[in-house]
Parts: sequence; structure tokens; C-alpha cells
Amino acid sequence: MEPQVPKRVLHVVSSMGRGGAETLIMNVYRNMDRSLCQFDFITHSSGVGDYDEEIRNLGGRIYQIQSLGEIGPFRYVKDLKRMMSNGEYTAVHAHTDYQSGFPALAAKLSGIQTRICHSHSSSWLKSGKREELALKVLKSLIRLSATKYCSCSEEAAAFLFGKKRKKEVQILHNSIEVNEYVNTDSNLKMMMHQTLNIPDHAKIIGHVGRFSDSKNQQFILNVLKSLLVEGPDYYAVFVGDGPLRQRIESKAEELGVGENVKFLGIRTDIPQLMNGFDIFIFPSLFEGFGIVLLEAQCAGVPCIAADSVPKSTDMGLGLTKYLSLHSSIEQWCKEIKSSLSVSKPSKDEIRQQFTNKGFHIENVLQDWMQLYDVG
Repeated sequence: MEPQVPKRVLHVVSSMGRGGAETLIMNVYRNMDRSLCQFDFITHSSGVGDYDEEIRNLGGRIYQIQSLGEIGPFRYVKDLKRMMSNGEYTAVHAHTDYQSGFPALAAKLSGIQTRICHSHSSSWLKSGKREELALKVLKSLIRLSATKYCSCSEEAAAFLFGKKRKKEVQILHNSIEVNEYVNTDSNLKMMMHQTLNIPDHAKIIGHVGRFSDSKNQQFILNVLKSLLVEGPDYYAVFVGDGPLRQRIESKAEELGVGENVKFLGIRTDIPQLMNGFDIFIFPSLFEGFGIVLLEAQCAGVPCIAADSVPKSTDMGLGLTKYLSLHSSIEQWCKEIKSSLSVSKPSKDEIRQQFTNKGFHIENVLQDWMQLYDVG
């Protein structure tokens, strides 16, 4: 009897860097039965993605094409169609938010029956009548071309697909590999202090995210400056990279907090870093979900997030507070100091809450496979 050939699904992403959507896809990819289903990827980056090597080791393929903004819609759809027309793909799964109608259209023209558009964001930073019209047209293309809609949260579903289509959208939880965060070395805090040359008694305010306008990292620097008025015992540790990193580094020096800020860049040891933080801060202007908040809570770290972040990120462990970005810096500082004394939940309690709420990766694998009619 010949071995079964796995169904192949083509994911369309901006790049396979360590963003929230990409991390979610990889969590699924590592844990699913790859003898039944395999993933390939179309990316729009000419560089090497953080997950590229792992994807190839897992049996996936990566195709790079130029972005919609670089070559325009007609050539973009043509290039996509060229990648899709080999008859291999059971489904195309687009993760490019408001641009995801183009991959869905190319898949439709290629005869692919399952065309999925996945919303990972709850807003965009552009404003004005021209931009509103463009967004309306892009949403219409999604409706004309996609066969399935899914989203990481109710907020992200409403943004891309509209409140009227709520019943048609499947919410796919941004689940994580829980054991990676709870089964960690208890000495990680001490090790982080030593590695980063941070005094033992100082408190580490952690943040993981791409340096972009929506992540609002400058706000963290303003909070840190206010905390340091009371004493030098606070440090901010930023993990990630992005177009605004240099600006934030310069702003840290301009505000006079540079000596108390550490920029670690892209890292592969996020579970270990999370366990080294005393508190996690997440002041995003908007989020489709915010998977890093789950990672922090899974490590037992108290979290302060902007109230623009979906409340479904709260795992019910007593670790998460949401504050308005219109609240004073003093209020944010007060909540940070208060949260530093929060008791850490037990490992069993963390595992149980993540499982109960459906955010353990094992809870969602079947949902993903059903999207592709696998199983």
C-alpha cells in the first residue's frame, strides 16, 4: 500500500518573522500531523525570515514574490496565480488582512475550492476619505473571492468582515505551546539580571513586539522616565525589531533613560525571557489579539495592557489589567507598582486555565484541520 500523500495548504504572509500571526501559524505547524497536511508559504520579503529554516526542516516550501505595493494589483495577482496553478493545493490561507482578497482572487482563478481570509488586526493607521474608500473596495474583494472567513478575535472579525457577517466568521484562538512557558528554569530571573548587567534588586519591565507605530513603544519610555524619578531600580527590556527601532533607541537617550533600557533584538528564547520579566507592559494603539500577552501570563508574569487590546487575552489568572492610554502616566506607574506584588499562579493552575479557555495549542489543531477538510 502506497503511503498517503499529505494535502498541501498554501499560506500567504508578509514574511515569516516572529510576529504574532507567524508565531501562531508555526505553533500549529509544529504540532499538527504533517503526514496528513503540509504547509507551504508565499512571502513578500526578499530577506531570510526567522522561521524559514524551521519551515524547510518541517517539509514546507517558501516562495518569495514582490508585494502588492511594489508591483500593483494586476501583476501581483498574476504572480500569485503562477504559484497556485500547479494543482497541488487543497486550500489557500491568506494572512495579509485587508489585502487578503488578492490571494483569494488568485486562488479562485486557479480553481482552488477552499479560499480562507484570516483577520489578525482590529484597525489600521491610515485615515481619510480616500483610505476609507480603498478599505471598502478591499473588503468587497474579500467577499467576492473568499469561501471561508476566520479571525483571532471578535474585534478583528468586525474590522475586516463587518459586524453583519459575524456569524460567518470562525474565531480561531491564538493558542500557544503552554509547556514551553511553564516548564522553565526557576533561576531565569537571576540569569537575566546577570546577562544584561542589571542590578539584582531592580525590577524588569518587559515588552515583546515589532517596533512600529501601533505597538506604541515610546509610551513605555515615558512610563519608565516617570518611574525613575522615584529611584533607579527599574529597567525596560525590549525584544523585537522593526522600522522604528532606531527612533525608539534615540528617544530613550533623548529622555535620559538610555542607561535603564536594553534592546535585545530578535530572539528565539521568548519563553525564557518572559520568565525573567517582573512585569509585562503592552500599550498598543490597537491589536487584533495580542499573543504575547498569553505568553507572559503563561510564564506567570503580571501584565498591564492598553484597553484597546481585546479582553479575551485575559486568561483569568489574576495577572492582567487594562488601562486607557488616555490615563495619566502616573496611573500607569501606580498600576505597575501594584502589580509587582501579585502572586504567581501555580504551573497546574496556568495549564488548567489555558486549557479551559481553549488557548492551549492542542485545543485548536482540529479547528485548523477542519478549515482544510483534513482529518
